[in-house]
Order: sequence, then structure tokens, then C-alpha cells
Amino acid sequence: MTNSTANEPEPSDSLKTFGLVHKAFRKRAGLTQEEFAPLVRYQPGTVASIEQGRRLPPRVYVERAEEVLDAFGVLRAAAKYATRQPGLASWFRRWADLEGLAITLCTYECRVIPGLLQTEAYARAVIWSVPLRPTDEQVEQRVAARFARQELLSTSPERPTAFSFIVEQAVLERHTGGEDVTRELIDHLLDVNERHWNVEIQLMPLRQPVHAGLDGPMRLLETPEHEWFAYAEGQKTGHLISDRQAISVLQQRYAKMRSQALTPEDTVSLLQQMRGAL
Repeated sequence: MTNSTANEPEPSDSLKTFGLVHKAFRKRAGLTQEEFAPLVRYQPGTVASIEQGRRLPPRVYVERAEEVLDAFGVLRAAAKYATRQPGLASWFRRWADLEGLAITLCTYECRVIPGLLQTEAYARAVIWSVPLRPTDEQVEQRVAARFARQELLSTSPERPTAFSFIVEQAVLERHTGGEDVTRELIDHLLDVNERHWNVEIQLMPLRQPVHAGLDGPMRLLETPEHEWFAYAEGQKTGHLISDRQAISVLQQRYAKMRSQALTPEDTVSLLQQMRGAL
């Protein structure tokens, strides 16, 4: 039997600590969040989220804040300890650690838009949809965790991770959270596709008589040492796979799905059509 307590997200104080330090330096400089935001070329809402410990500060943000606030290197040092782990279920953490090192990451999802591609509104809609309903604090932790993980999409590292996402068209057709949330989500997917050359998104069409992914969602990643791992997730549980034979089978399935899904170009066209229909 799964231990439900162990599966609950555990909070981390590191992001909150960075937020408090950031807030102290901002107030020392005599700046409101609204005055400070344009100086680092971010939105006031982002500044608020960082100071509340809800969002991992991007590297470029930290560097700009360090310069604007003349923080003596304190913000840069504190950022090193800001964890990517707040709000992550215990059984997901081993995969999340590997995810942070991956040079290749492949994701097939048939239930929801992958967390790395979610908007805040969509993330909240997903979290609120599944019983038992979490507390407000748990919601904030989980949303913060998903946005912290989205830093992985960055193209700034010397060797950016190569991402491949295959998502069922039906996931978008469900309109989780309503039409406004779906409209924003599609805009975000199109924006990610345009801005991140290391991200490839493919939709699996509604009609696909031969489908290699009928056994469910899967994730595959390659480490810098060229080792491969896989991850499978179900109701309140997750399973890290390291067996080479099992991973080989999943790689074959994923390769087949890439040929069965729409091309990235056709995916963009379909997303644009879906957006126009809302």
C-alpha cells in the first residue's frame, strides 16, 4: 500500500529564504516591487513571486538584481542554495534530480500538459481538479515547484538540454480550466516553440488507429555520461526505471510515436487553428 503521507509535497525554506533576502536588499535600496521590476526587465508579478518564495529566480534575474541592488554578492550566493525541489512529491524527487542533469529529455503525456510546458493558470486548474483538494499553501508549493523546473528549458547553458514532447491533442481539447486558460496555454506552447530552439513539441492527433503509446505516459532521459533512465507515473505513485532492456523497449516505443505524431510544423499549424477556434 502506498504511504499517502510520503506522497505529499514537502515544503522547502530555501526559496523563501532567498525571497526574504531579496526583499531586504530591495527595501534597503528604497524601491517598491513596481519600481524595481523594470530595472531588472521583469514583471512586478515575477518579483512578487520570487520574494514570496513561489518561483525559482532565473540566473539572469539574479545577476541583474545583484547589480541593481548592489548586494555585495549575497543574492548570487543565496541563489546557489535555492532548491528546485519545493512542492515535489517524494517519489518524484529522484527523477527530478536526474532531470536537472539531463542532456536529452523525452516526454509522452496523455493526461495533462507536461509540467515543463504548463502556465500558472493551467497548473492551478490541474491541481484543483483532482481530489482531495489541497490547502492554499500546498497549491502554492506545487505551482512554485513546476515553475522552478521550467528553468530547465533555458538555452543559456553551454550544452542546453534537448527536449522532445509528444502530447495527445485530446489533452488540449479537454479545455482544463476553461477557454481562457486554454487560450493562454496554447499561446504559451506557441511561444515556447518559437523561443526555445532546443524544444520540439508534437501533438498526437485524435485519430491514430496505430498508437505505440497505449500503455501510458513515459519519460526518458540521457545523462551527460550517456546513461539512459526512464520514469513511469500513475495514481499517487511513480517508478524510476534503470534496467537497460526495459529502457530499450521504451525508446523503441517513443521513436515509433514520434513518427505517428504530427510533425513539429504541423503541430504549430494545428495549435494555431485550435487557438483561432476559441
